[in-house]
Amino acid sequence: MTQTNTKILFIVNPVSGRNNTNWAALITDYFKSTQHSIQIYELTKTCNIETIKEQIKLFAPYQVVAVGGDGTIKLVAECLLNTHIKLGIFPAGSANGMAAEFKINAENALDVIARGFSKKIHLTNINNQLCIHLSDIGLNAYAMKRFKNQKVRGMWGYFIASLKVLAQNPKMEISMRIDKKVVKVEAEMIVIANATQYGTGAVINPVGRLDDELFEVVVIKKISIREVFKMVFTHKEYDLNKTEVFQATSLAMHSARKVHFQIDGEYLGKIQSLKVEIIPDALEVVVPEEE
Repeated sequence: MTQTNTKILFIVNPVSGRNNTNWAALITDYFKSTQHSIQIYELTKTCNIETIKEQIKLFAPYQVVAVGGDGTIKLVAECLLNTHIKLGIFPAGSANGMAAEFKINAENALDVIARGFSKKIHLTNINNQLCIHLSDIGLNAYAMKRFKNQKVRGMWGYFIASLKVLAQNPKMEISMRIDKKVVKVEAEMIVIANATQYGTGAVINPVGRLDDELFEVVVIKKISIREVFKMVFTHKEYDLNKTEVFQATSLAMHSARKVHFQIDGEYLGKIQSLKVEIIPDALEVVVPEEE
């Protein structure tokens, strides 16, 4: 079927990542010899979802591309829910977990966007908030909180923050209803996973798929310094003897005490209860063509 609408809107986060690449010039130069009509909108500090939705309404594209990291992708994704507009991804942030899921990188991204091949993926609703990637309670969320307030940044900064909270992170006593099954566990960290890996590249959910109708609940019972090192630097899978994975379409969780909580890299404070529902076929994402 021939694509009649060739409009592509690029939503660029100019402060993503750590380089000074002129994304607008790079994109414009690539598409000047194609049949696509493009428009570039750079995010500002005062920009919000309604501002982006207005840009989408005015230009009426068939594809909107998030140029940035996972945070930028989530922002754009929220604008495209309940529409027929495709989401394109150009990884330009410090955390690019969603791009990695689809094997999209800076070298092939523009080719993938231009071809426009797409597939539908599910998302999750967690405590009435959209999650496109990964959410968790326990050690990782607590480390994110500490990481924001320390001077050392990057991977080493996160590693140091994780070590600081490791000794201060008592096991959580959790009761879960996974679909119709009731499970009680003690864990140091529990992940609600759409995807397989964090933006750092750490694989947390090797059985995950974004195009099925299930999310995974990954229960990590024990975390050692070695496991933290793997999470940050070597990206190897967790010790399966210390990990349990459940697949679900819905989840209700209650903790004996309040625990640290994050969604898609954003620390959201402490919670005691959590409710998750899957949103099937929520987004149509532009991906490399399947071989």
